[in-house]
Formats: sequence, structure tokens, C-alpha cells
Amino acid sequence: MTLPAGKKPPWFRITLTPSESYKTIKDLVRAEGLHTVCQEARCPNLHECWGKHGTASFMILGDTCTRRCRFCAVATGLPGAVDMLEPMKIAATVLRMGVRHAHITMVNRDDLPDGGAGVMAATVRAIRARAPACTVEVLTSDFMGSREAIAAVAESAPEILSHNVETVRRLTPRVRSRSLYERSLAFLRMARELDPQAITKSSIMLGLGESRDEVVQTMDDLRSAGVSMINIGQYLQPTRNNIPVQRYWTPEEFASLRETALEKGFLHCEAGPLVRSSYHALEQFDGFRQHLAELRARMQDQAR
Repeated sequence: MTLPAGKKPPWFRITLTPSESYKTIKDLVRAEGLHTVCQEARCPNLHECWGKHGTASFMILGDTCTRRCRFCAVATGLPGAVDMLEPMKIAATVLRMGVRHAHITMVNRDDLPDGGAGVMAATVRAIRARAPACTVEVLTSDFMGSREAIAAVAESAPEILSHNVETVRRLTPRVRSRSLYERSLAFLRMARELDPQAITKSSIMLGLGESRDEVVQTMDDLRSAGVSMINIGQYLQPTRNNIPVQRYWTPEEFASLRETALEKGFLHCEAGPLVRSSYHALEQFDGFRQHLAELRARMQDQAR
């Protein structure tokens, strides 16, 4: 569906209902001097996640990114010094919030020797120490393909290790900054090589000019890299300075893509206009864990 600039289809109408949970999370984040991708990237689901689900996607290593991807609203520039206490602050906030599934993402830090992998790994370990019942999902940069950096995060053993391809192969040079489609696939493949039991996940935005065939090919590429979870959502232009939307995919088209993803062997697929990388992350993980348990039970029955 193509609409005039600034106009969105009716299925994007959401009800904003600030709640006590929303206020509590906002106050906690502000008090600790933390950042969330919910705020920095202007996520349309902020009120639902903070208000209804009591969850937030924490963004570590500052609020300034060293890359300038054309789809992203996060500030670009020279980042400040790394806060080495940030992992402990995140863990303390997760504990106070009573979070069951923590989602941690990061800005690109190409200015650091390890790309910020050490701080990401330290954050996972800090959450394990302070809130051992809490599961952890991380969404990282590509670390410029550094095996050492990827290994550092993998060894911290998050329940889900995510890295986004963001878009189809053809559009990557136009949409992403200092990023390579093949490098993203190599990251995901390497994560599974380092830990064959790792649950890996990736996300893709639609509406940038891709075709359905290209989306399906991206699914095949991700499955070949060992990815078992995929999120597919609609790109929304966050500011006038970002790349414009080319097309709005309908809810029916997203539902069709979800069916295709499951047919191709993804164990979980979240697909819809408002889906983002961390959308319903807890529900996704719970559903995935149940599906995995059922799958392993069937395999054990067949082996008898």
C-alpha cells in the first residue's frame, strides 16, 4: 500500500494509556542515567511495553552511535567515555523492575578495540548475579566481524543472541552504514559455531523497496546461518532526515510471511506491522522454550 507522505494505514492507530508501570520504568531509567532503545529509536510500542508488559529494551554503551544507518533515529557522532559501572546499574534496575526476561541492545562502538563486546558480556553476567531467575536476550552490533568479540558475548551465555540483518541483500548498502549483509550472516553463523546450542535470532524491516521474493531469500540465508527465530516488521520513518517509506505491507501479507517462515524451519516468527526486534520478547522466548521442549520430547520418543 502506497500513501501520501506522513500518512499511515489505519492499522497503525494505537491507544496511548500511560500507566503506573510506565511511570515507574521511566523514573527508574532516568534516575540511573540509563538509555533505552524504546526512547532513542522512537519505538511505536513504547507505551504498550512499558505500561502493559512492564518491560524495556536497555541500550548500553551510551546514546551516540558511530554509524549513521539511514533508517535509525539514534544520534550519530563521537561517543563519550564508557561507563564501566553500567552493567551493575542495568542489573540493579532489572532486579527492581522484577523483569523476567531482560532485553539488552547497544549502539555501535567502532571506536573501541572490542566494539563494546566486553561491556555487553559484563552486563549479561551482572544480570545473572543480581537476578539469576531472569533470562537474558542480547542484540549486538556486528563487531566488524571480530571472532574474539563475538566469542566474548557468546561465552557470557545469553538465552538468545541476536544480530539483525535489517533488510534484504540488495538494499543493505543503501540502508545500513559500514555494514555488510554477508558479515551479518557470518556473525550469526559464527555464534552457532562457538556455541552449537545457542539460540540465535535476527530481524528484518519491510517497506524499504524490497520484494517478497527477496524477503523469502533472506529467510533462506538466515536459516542457512543456523538462525531459529526471526522478527519481521514494518519500517516507519522516525524523522524527516531518515530514509522514506516506500510501501506499507498489510497485516495479511505479514501473516503470509509468518507462515512461510515457519514452513522453512524457523521455530518462532513474530511478523506484523508493529513488530520490532524486542517486541513481546518475553512471550516469544516462553513460546520458543515450550516449542523446543516439545520438539526434543518428540525426538526422544522417535529415538526409543
